[in-house]
Amino acid sequence: MSATATPDSPVCDAPVCERAPCFGRYVEHETQDVRELVGLARPDGSTFVVDRLARTAGDGRVVARIAASEPPENAAMIAEMYLADEPRRGRCRLLGADDLARTRPASSPTSIESTVLEHAPLLDGEGYCFRIRELTTGRSVPELRWARSRLHDEQEPPEPVTLRDVVARLEDYEPARALTIEALAAYREDPSCSTCTLDGELQRLQASTIVLNRGLREAVRGAVKFRGLSMSEIALRCGRTKRDRAGRVSGETSWLARRIGQVPESGEQHPSPWVQNDVLALIARDGLRVCPCEVEL
Repeated sequence: MSATATPDSPVCDAPVCERAPCFGRYVEHETQDVRELVGLARPDGSTFVVDRLARTAGDGRVVARIAASEPPENAAMIAEMYLADEPRRGRCRLLGADDLARTRPASSPTSIESTVLEHAPLLDGEGYCFRIRELTTGRSVPELRWARSRLHDEQEPPEPVTLRDVVARLEDYEPARALTIEALAAYREDPSCSTCTLDGELQRLQASTIVLNRGLREAVRGAVKFRGLSMSEIALRCGRTKRDRAGRVSGETSWLARRIGQVPESGEQHPSPWVQNDVLALIARDGLRVCPCEVEL
């Protein structure tokens, strides 16, 4: 990797460098230099998360690019994970003068990959990042797929995963669904890369009667904390009952806890992020007495 800037000289003289929001600082062990994580705006509306020297704003290293369509909070979230990942900090490419230029250099590619696939990765809480890639999977042409890899681990090859896997790990449909739609639209007329698998995953996700339960879980917890309901009472309202040895009836709280993803299903190690939409509607209407749309994601 060739450097494009010296450690004591900024790579650009754009005014955004001076007004860049700072997400945090750390001390580099080898040099004892104080470095900072900042967000640098680009002319196309996207933002670079950059690791640079705090004193001179030089030696910039590109941590991630946040597309204009992404929530701005993603920049702070990526910066937080980067600061916590001490063993891998500083392994990013250097920020170049062209990165913040107002016009694209003549030699820069204008391919689909340089735009649609340039989105910052989506991150889970275990240090994995997810992004859409062109993957070689044994077919005659590459496939457009979601892939998982360790953050900042360039040695580990990306692992293909389904769109449903990504949604489950993040416990949210967006922005993974929107990015999938955008990528499929961009590649629709490109015969050099297959979109069949990814398109099928999107169709199945949108048509599935099994939905995320995070919103329902948050609603149940809120009802217990703020409305004085108990898990037992909510289960009773749903018709899920059990009897103790004395014949006393109570709500089957284990059923409710499994449905909302609070405890694992029998034989599983982790709670499921999914629930049947008719069960979600039952718990919402009868158990919480709210409209199901209020707990859907």
